[in-house]
Amino acid sequence: MLVKEILETRKEPIFSLEFFPPKKQEDWDTLFETISNLFPLNPSYVSVTYGAGGSTRERTHNLVTRIQKETGLTVVSHLTCIGSERSEIENILQLYTENGINNVLALRGDKPADIPTIAEAVKDFPNAIDLVRFIKANFPEMGVGVAGFPEGHPETPNRIKELEYLKAKVDAGADYIVTQLFFDNRDYFDYVERCEIAGINVPVIPGIMPITTKKGMVRMCELALGSRIPAPLLKKVLDAADDKEVAEIGIEWATRQVQELIDHHVKGVHFYTLNQAEATLRIFNNIKK
Repeated sequence: MLVKEILETRKEPIFSLEFFPPKKQEDWDTLFETISNLFPLNPSYVSVTYGAGGSTRERTHNLVTRIQKETGLTVVSHLTCIGSERSEIENILQLYTENGINNVLALRGDKPADIPTIAEAVKDFPNAIDLVRFIKANFPEMGVGVAGFPEGHPETPNRIKELEYLKAKVDAGADYIVTQLFFDNRDYFDYVERCEIAGINVPVIPGIMPITTKKGMVRMCELALGSRIPAPLLKKVLDAADDKEVAEIGIEWATRQVQELIDHHVKGVHFYTLNQAEATLRIFNNIKK
């Protein structure tokens, strides 16, 4: 089923989960145990990431097809521009079509560490809009999502231009937007309102990932994934005695975020699980449905 159709037909907010392909073969069974533990949440779909420059490309494809075959869940595979040629993307999409996978998230992707510049890393698809156009032109039945940045794209300081680029992707055929993680819902609500002003009329799904360790919080900031940590949250985390307390703080904060989002009638919530079940399960069990 297309994510677009799920969003159009469900009256209640949907819940989706994101995983990444394990590096070690022995971790695959652990991941599927995590997926099994999260099955009671009845996710509307799950998504699978790529590494920088498509470095996990083969593992991503293997995980996507395995989830599809073994669980029956709707699966969204990430596709990135960086390092991708037209023939490669065409072969990937053909493989997905043959395996009943009809949803992708079109991203520019991150620059590999060993390549100096983005320009040197891209091949046939300079930006995500080029990938969206290619998919819709060659696989028009494929559902396409794109990324959104409530706190602003780290490489586009002009927020007006940023929304112009986003609208262009929607006009090119993107069905919905999934946001990067954020810790202040005001950023999300403002972002959605600015999307509406820009004429973007597709669902904007908020992405949530709780802080569970002090090191993890620092890592989020380094990657510019969710760099604005609100002062009350920052103080609580820094004052915590250990990571067990940090996890409690992060889960409590994320629970309040999700509850407020649901109360504001969002179309769905996307959980960045980091291949772990506990935090997502606890957040889900805490909220009032």
